[in-house]
Amino acid sequence: MKRSIPTYILMLLILFQVISAVPSGLLLIIDPSGEILGLPIGMLQYSPFFDFLIPGLFLFFVLGVFPTLVLYGLVRKSKSSILEKINFDKNYHWSWTFSYYVGLLLVLWINMQLFFIRDFDILHFIYSMLGILIIIITHLPNTKNDYQIDGG
Repeated sequence: MKRSIPTYILMLLILFQVISAVPSGLLLIIDPSGEILGLPIGMLQYSPFFDFLIPGLFLFFVLGVFPTLVLYGLVRKSKSSILEKINFDKNYHWSWTFSYYVGLLLVLWINMQLFFIRDFDILHFIYSMLGILIIIITHLPNTKNDYQIDGG
């Protein structure tokens, strides 16, 4: 099943997101103090969190496991009646729609970090750009064509 170059780039970007979020989220779940990742607990002083457990859970599941599912869908174009029901654009495979969600969630996550942490790191810029790139590449005509439902 041949796909366009933008689709392969989208898959690589989402894979990068998975590779960075799963271990980081897991480490924050294992050690909510953040010490294992070198994160001072003081970073959370303006946030509603007392430790990194909730952010770790979000990072692991929402920005790690969910994109893994999306990546699987992008690669395999597998059918899922449940995921198709919550696909807002029935003209495209659910994984195409959910790729957009991954990019949007990543941008929102970084903006929430900036709001609560009140400090900027180069990683904020990198992951903001990653989210924006995912959104843009998802909406390129070649990518859309690769995931358009027959008759859509």
